[in-house]
Amino acid sequence: MKFAALLMMGVSLGLTFPAMAQNARYGVQSFQQKSTSLRQTEEDNLPPVISQSMIDSIGSSGIANITDAEAVFCYQVASKPAGYKGYTINNVAVSGFCGIIEDNLKNMIVRQFFATPENISSDVAQCVIKPRLMLRFVRGVDYTDVLLSSPCHSFSVFYGGKVRSYNFSPAAEIIDVMVESFRPKTIPFVSPAMLRQLLPIGVAQTPAQKEMVAKQSGPVRNWETQSAPAKPAVQKKGGWNNLNL
Repeated sequence: MKFAALLMMGVSLGLTFPAMAQNARYGVQSFQQKSTSLRQTEEDNLPPVISQSMIDSIGSSGIANITDAEAVFCYQVASKPAGYKGYTINNVAVSGFCGIIEDNLKNMIVRQFFATPENISSDVAQCVIKPRLMLRFVRGVDYTDVLLSSPCHSFSVFYGGKVRSYNFSPAAEIIDVMVESFRPKTIPFVSPAMLRQLLPIGVAQTPAQKEMVAKQSGPVRNWETQSAPAKPAVQKKGGWNNLNL
């Protein structure tokens, strides 16, 4: 498949997923896909058109988190063993952090999983889900989680307390390539809350953050850019006992 071929080419060239280096913008590791690493087609440059069946199944808000995500975090996950007391996400064990997915790769993933109906089978999968990767699509303080399973090739979407699972066997290669490509990029997971890295206060605290907010369009402070309704002009009053104070 095209996506799998492009992804494997990027990995082999060390361009799509370069060696992990500290990213000052996020304070965590980030995967960056260089603009020259892959030749994108005209279709790749267009926003993915989400199938209506996906919107009906997951809901418009859950889909909006995916298509308009401001950050996409990747976690290595596994089935939670008995007696497990470590960190979890959607009741599966977190075994590592595999980076932040940049926009161009995010769009490729969204296109394949949510805008390509032929990648999904309507048949009930005769296998048990094996958690491998969890992608968290964050928009504001809301988020939608997508769990990838292999070798039982499927993906599950967690949003609003509901879970929707899909048989991805027609495009199994895509999940396998992602799992294999992300594994060597994984680092041990440490709670961001414990490190005081995630403070959901929604207030810019540094000059760089303030500059980012000032340039941001969309949901960030959009209401402040709207013009206030014009006040009617005050007519001057004259005559006895009609003073303008």
